[in-house]
Amino acid sequence: MKAMILAAGRGERMRPLTDSTPKPLLKAGGKALIEYHLENIRQAGIREVVINHAWLGEQIETFLGDGSRYGLQIEYSREGEALETAGGIQKALPLLGETPFIAINGDIWTDFSLSKLPSEPVGLAHLVLVNNPAHHPAGDFQLQDGRLLAQGAYCLTFSGIGLYQPALFAGLQPGKSPLAPLLREAMDRGEISGEHHAGQWFDIGTPQRLDELDEMLSAQAQHG
Repeated sequence: MKAMILAAGRGERMRPLTDSTPKPLLKAGGKALIEYHLENIRQAGIREVVINHAWLGEQIETFLGDGSRYGLQIEYSREGEALETAGGIQKALPLLGETPFIAINGDIWTDFSLSKLPSEPVGLAHLVLVNNPAHHPAGDFQLQDGRLLAQGAYCLTFSGIGLYQPALFAGLQPGKSPLAPLLREAMDRGEISGEHHAGQWFDIGTPQRLDELDEMLSAQAQHG
């Protein structure tokens, strides 16, 4: 199995931090955000990683190199301009191959272990949901008997972590394309499964949230 880290976003809400540094390279707890994902991927027994990038992407390549110092093999999917989530994955499919793969947003932090994911989704995708954060109280999808519904009374938030079949993206035309419409269509057909992670999860969407994560990780390090 391969894993993909989605790292092409501009990070407008993180400015001015992202004016000179791509968001996945911003640091918390003494490490770049993307390094936590690489460690999680390796601990799950995965060795091949694809990273897409656009804004200041050359910095990501310079920082991570070929991945050997993380015990990984990294390939890069270069986007002139960010293609959004589904568009970025569709462009990277030749690097990801024909078997199920994991994709994870580069601008989150979580204690969810990727090793807990199934070896393949029941349908076209298996998503990890988390408790709704204060900035997203309505959530995204409802989890019911292991299946995800596009709407419901008790929605949880999509974590940005998913296991996907390449077939989910096969019909997309090259170019910009968001992920949510694809997922909702597949949910209507009963083809998306999911699970709830009740542990720690941060969406690093603002400098304040980055500071909060840094404080938490620094405190954890001090207390061993």
